[in-house]
Amino acid sequence: MQLTHRIATTDDIPALARLVEAAIAELQRPFLDAAQIESSRTIMGLDRQLIEDGTYFVVEDAGNLAGCGGWSMRATLYGGDQSPGRSAALLDPTRDPARVRAMYTHPDHVRKGVGRLILALCEAAARAHDFRAVELMATMSGEPLYRACGYVPCERVVDDRGGAPVPLLRMRKPL
Repeated sequence: MQLTHRIATTDDIPALARLVEAAIAELQRPFLDAAQIESSRTIMGLDRQLIEDGTYFVVEDAGNLAGCGGWSMRATLYGGDQSPGRSAALLDPTRDPARVRAMYTHPDHVRKGVGRLILALCEAAARAHDFRAVELMATMSGEPLYRACGYVPCERVVDDRGGAPVPLLRMRKPL
């Protein structure tokens, strides 16, 4: 396996949307019931703002889409294009943590270093933009990876904006 990465473009959106759907449908199954997975489709997903900002990465394995994820200098902590309550307000790197956003691994590529690579890319980019910390909203399936990479829990939340309560964990890491 040889992982490569690049910045996502708008041409990637159809393939990224399929990857996001596969990840939500498959990787959440051990942690959420069917109603919660359906609810997740409202509160999670691809955020085109990250692509427009040039802060969203695509990870490939021999030309096959293996994962995606990015970082943001904007206030929204999590959610896709369709998620309610988004804010494009810019963060202040001297006092606000950057956001790690919309991380998804294709079910065929879990536990192969895709998530770790995306986190490392996001953290390096945020650091280069003078951020001193990063924050993310973890799904239950993502929590073990984030803990292993040095993120610490800040707040457990339940998001029911999609109709069913989805447990999430806000986590943070100093840079």
